Amino acid sequence: MVNKTTTEQITKEKKTMNRWIIVLGGIMIQLALGAIYAWSAFTTPLQGTTGNLSEFAFNKTQTQAIFSAGLATFAIFTIIGGRLQLRIGPMKVALLGGVLLGIGYLSASFVGADFIGKLLSIGIIAGAGIGLAYVVPIAVGVKWFPDKKGLVSGLAVAGFGFGAFIWILLANPPSILGFSGLITKQTGAFGYTIQNVDAAFRIYGIAFLILVVAGSLLMRNPPAGWKPAGWNPPQTTSNGKKLGLILKPREMMKTKNFYILWTMFIIGALAGLMVIGNVQNFAKSTTDGFTANGFSQQEAIDIAVIGAAVCLPIFNGAGRIVWGQLSDKIGRKKSIIAMFAFQGIMMTAFFYTTSNPYMFYVIAAVIGFNFGGNFALFPAATADSFGSENLGINYGFVFTAYGIGGIVGPILAGYVQDAGMSFLYAFIPAAIMCFIAAGLAMLYKDTTPQKKTT
Repeated sequence: MVNKTTTEQITKEKKTMNRWIIVLGGIMIQLALGAIYAWSAFTTPLQGTTGNLSEFAFNKTQTQAIFSAGLATFAIFTIIGGRLQLRIGPMKVALLGGVLLGIGYLSASFVGADFIGKLLSIGIIAGAGIGLAYVVPIAVGVKWFPDKKGLVSGLAVAGFGFGAFIWILLANPPSILGFSGLITKQTGAFGYTIQNVDAAFRIYGIAFLILVVAGSLLMRNPPAGWKPAGWNPPQTTSNGKKLGLILKPREMMKTKNFYILWTMFIIGALAGLMVIGNVQNFAKSTTDGFTANGFSQQEAIDIAVIGAAVCLPIFNGAGRIVWGQLSDKIGRKKSIIAMFAFQGIMMTAFFYTTSNPYMFYVIAAVIGFNFGGNFALFPAATADSFGSENLGINYGFVFTAYGIGGIVGPILAGYVQDAGMSFLYAFIPAAIMCFIAAGLAMLYKDTTPQKKTT
């Protein structure tokens, strides 16, 4: 018999709480966290000549080191954030993440041209904030939407992709758009000034702090025993075990499904981040890029910026929603197979787009679309396979694959460039790995509850 207090609590929650508010809070949080994908807007301004104290003089390796540190810290702190949620609740974890993210960018605005200062503030402090807050909307959302895990996972992280688009345009928009951003190029010999770039960091720090703190106030788990109206948990199997298990990390890592998901996620992150980190270098390459096909250097730069700042982030965000919703209808396994097979084709085709800007935009957009699908499908699959109760910490372990892929993919492309080889030697191996991931997906045991057709 259900306890009277519990019944009253559930009834009250149904009357006063609209679960879609959780999605709104999650989008607010993820819009700010998408700052990490907007780093390309700062790489050029942070590079400058050494002849004037008002200019930055970071080399390309230093700018990428800050980005890589942010990715690695992000991945590590998703595990910490998942553990903390179980102890202090999702709202406090998201709040802590927002404070660290805001402090990271604000402190970066006061260290000037100090590389170590920028590395610690944006790469480590802000990266830790992103990692703590990132998993909160996913874990909370899946508990409120056990009937729409794929869709809500996609919506919860869609803001991450769209946020990159917003922050890039606000900071350093393409010149062809005809307006200046927060980082405006100074005339004369000074170029981008420290004061100019740091002002953008300061504004972003405040904006991120406000967005994540506001969104965190909406992050709370449903009461015990709550479920959506008309939805019933998966039925038990013949051996008495429920389809949705409640596993802890140690138990999860003894299953075959974990290693299949983890390996596939490495490949998905590797392929997507390889393109995100090198799309502009590829477009401007003198051997494979647009200049090698008769375009001027300025035309190549403009095409590269549109591909990196517009096509990739917009469709990255859209892919998270569409792939998540699709997986609710046809199952996680079929969706993962389709996504990786599609991505393998696109990675192969991308090399041959630098003779036609429109094909370049389309393929870059589709690669971003498929890449975004990883962040809807893998958390939903983790919840299916190991239960929603410990999703925050379990997905943190699965998400370490993102950190590995984020290091290997860009390094592979960087090695190819430094060795003077064609980008073909980066894109084709990534394409082959995507097809391997599609094959691995066939071994994944899908427990997605299938919708009955009427």
